[in-house]
Amino acid sequence: MTIVVGHLYPEYLNIYADRGNIAVLARRAAWRGHELDVRAIGFGDAIEPGACSLYYIGGGQDREQALVAADLASKGAALAAEVERGAALLAVCGGYQLLGRGYRDARGQWLEGAGLFPLETVAGERRMIGDVLLECELEPGEPRTVAGFENHAGRTLLDPGAVPLGRVLAGFGNDGESGFEGCRAGGALGTYLHGPLLPRNPWLADWLLGEALGGVALEPLPDELETRAHEVSAGRALRRR
Repeated sequence: MTIVVGHLYPEYLNIYADRGNIAVLARRAAWRGHELDVRAIGFGDAIEPGACSLYYIGGGQDREQALVAADLASKGAALAAEVERGAALLAVCGGYQLLGRGYRDARGQWLEGAGLFPLETVAGERRMIGDVLLECELEPGEPRTVAGFENHAGRTLLDPGAVPLGRVLAGFGNDGESGFEGCRAGGALGTYLHGPLLPRNPWLADWLLGEALGGVALEPLPDELETRAHEVSAGRALRRR
């Protein structure tokens, strides 16, 4: 089967090796006999109903976020409809912020968001940097850990009742205070974790692919090196704690 991925603003939101997440999805799909068809979605491009089963948006600096914010906000209703239809989505750092209701940057400028996630973000004075370890449960009764690296000044505040991606075991998370990191809305996941995220969390890549394939559970792969990468990253985060 061909899995069509809509990659939002790849020329603008692409820092911290976030393109590696696409490479991991492509390889893990290919190992199972699937092909990943990655289609760039940029300024003025429409979100075509049913065209993509997985969407991805990476991170960027304030300048790049300001450039894409208005166009992304205009796509908000269509993206929400795609997630409601069953599409999966991964948003990292700057993309995560802009998929909330909005982001107030360090200059005080309010960037209107797409409104997919029930949250708002305000830039703080001190950056939150370092290794992070989360505990999350995307499937009931199956707690897993997610390891990554955060580097953000934004303080993201979830609405009451909003579902975080995970609970922080080590690191700062959304705001350095709440104990939560990221946000989940159905098959849409938002997070601050770079690294890139998916090479050291192969189970999360498989979850996204499974959602894109209609909510199936994929057969596990050997993942010896990936497991070791996760262990090293998790160990660094725990030592930091």
